[in-house]
Order: sequence, then structure tokens, then C-alpha cells
Amino acid sequence: MTSPAGHGAQLDRTLVALADPRRRRAIELLRSRPHRAGELAGALDLTPSAMSRHLKVLREVGLVTESNPDSDARVRVYRLESGPTDELVAWLQQSREGWAEQLAQFKEHVEADT
Repeated sequence: MTSPAGHGAQLDRTLVALADPRRRRAIELLRSRPHRAGELAGALDLTPSAMSRHLKVLREVGLVTESNPDSDARVRVYRLESGPTDELVAWLQQSREGWAEQLAQFKEHVEADT
């Protein structure tokens, strides 16, 4: 259930980024559509600077990307990216399969003893 070299570090960074409930909530909001940083801050009841710090973490991990609309370079719009979550889903699936295999072996062991 190990991942190829280099992938474990990315998975670790993704899990650390998602450990914060405000960042998870931001991800949930971004699932529906891109949002401006100010919209996210308002929805999460955070100051703009606090939201900026959370978005920086999500951006550095690759969970979100940032763009500026042509009309106003001061506005930052954030979009969800799937790359890091794809790796997380694959890891969770491998873990699930491992547990299922262990439980099946345990069941066989218990039934053999009865």
C-alpha cells in the first residue's frame, strides 16, 4: 500500500492542508463554482488576511488555483483543482482494500476455529 517515491510527500501536504476545518469549508464552497477571495472570507466569517493565509496553503498544495479577472487585477478568483484530491482518493481506496482484505482473512480465521 505504499505509493511511488515523491507521492507520499504530496499526500502528506494535502492531508495537512485539509486538516483545518476552514480550509475544508473553503473547498466545499469552491466545489459549486469559483469564488473571489472576499466571498470566501465573508462566507467563512474570516478577515481578509486570515482567508489569504488559508488560500495560500491550499494554493501551495495545488488544491486551488488563483486568477485575476481582466477587469480588476486586485481581485483574486479561486478555483478548485483535482490533482491532489485524485491522489488522496487513490490512497483512501488502497487503504479501504487493505482493510477489506484483513477483515476477510480474520473472518476466515474465526470461521475455521469454530
